Amino acid sequence: MATNRNILTLDEFTIQEMRAFPNATGELAGLLRDIGLAAKRINVEVNRAGLVDILGDDGSTNVQGEEVKKLDVFANDQLMGVLKHGISCAGIGSEELDDIVLFDDEISNKAKYICLFDPLDGSSNIDVNVSIGTIFSVYRRVSELGKPATKADFLQAGNQQVAAGYVVYGSSTMLVYATKRGVNGFTLDQSIGEYLLSHPNIKCPTIGKMYSVNHGNFFVFEQGVKEYITACQKKNETNGGPYTQRYIGSMVSDVHRNLIRGGIFLYPSTTSKPKGKLRLLYECNPFAFIVQKAGGKATNGVINILDIVPTELHQRSPLYIGSKFMMEELEDFMEKSKK
Repeated sequence: MATNRNILTLDEFTIQEMRAFPNATGELAGLLRDIGLAAKRINVEVNRAGLVDILGDDGSTNVQGEEVKKLDVFANDQLMGVLKHGISCAGIGSEELDDIVLFDDEISNKAKYICLFDPLDGSSNIDVNVSIGTIFSVYRRVSELGKPATKADFLQAGNQQVAAGYVVYGSSTMLVYATKRGVNGFTLDQSIGEYLLSHPNIKCPTIGKMYSVNHGNFFVFEQGVKEYITACQKKNETNGGPYTQRYIGSMVSDVHRNLIRGGIFLYPSTTSKPKGKLRLLYECNPFAFIVQKAGGKATNGVINILDIVPTELHQRSPLYIGSKFMMEELEDFMEKSKK
């Protein structure tokens, strides 16, 4: 099948974007290219996971106390490897690692950026062939160039991100990333091994018809969240509905769907996890940056997720994220329940 040469590849698109900034060094474009390369390698293993001895647990647990899947380890190694051997990244933080990893060499110490990632979100679904993904975010260093990066580079508020994105490994493999210029999506053309611009200038619809939440935890959510969910169930044609519940249990898939079609994703705190469960640096911040650049909203139930200054690498947070109107509806319910 011939490739439509009017469609830009990821490399061509990043170069085109770079031309808009005469002083750009190309480091960010190179970093995104490196992440795209790692994702291609991960994609190959995801697609053949049922044919090789790579499925299942590897017998260890990560810093979160969760069982590590073999594919988690592979994905983490691929991302860390390509970023370490590139020239754009001074160090990384990963959900799978206890601490940051600094690339302490002459070239890396001059790099302007650090990267944080969840190498394989939704990995508990690997064994049952549900879509999973990779999440990443990029920050400009605050430490002195020419020296190794420091932990302060990684503990920045989400509003300091210069780029964030995710890769979803599903019926097609798609890379979506956001910068201050907007959000764009690229689909991997397996025949040529290139990501092609398939979803330019993504805008999250201001309202959707889907809400995503784990109903199994309904009775341990705070009152305002329960009231909002109940209202979603009562939606009909005369009051803006009906709403449909769609919950895959793979955050990348759920938020990706809502970003494209409109909807809201809720991962509230519970009585047993009052600080929430999702990781602020590896999951909440990247998705909040992407969705807000596309016109949506994201909060922890009190403030904008991106305004939180983290104090720990593996800090957790509640997350409410999605279409602007639906988020405002939720915020109204939560505010009224506290009066």
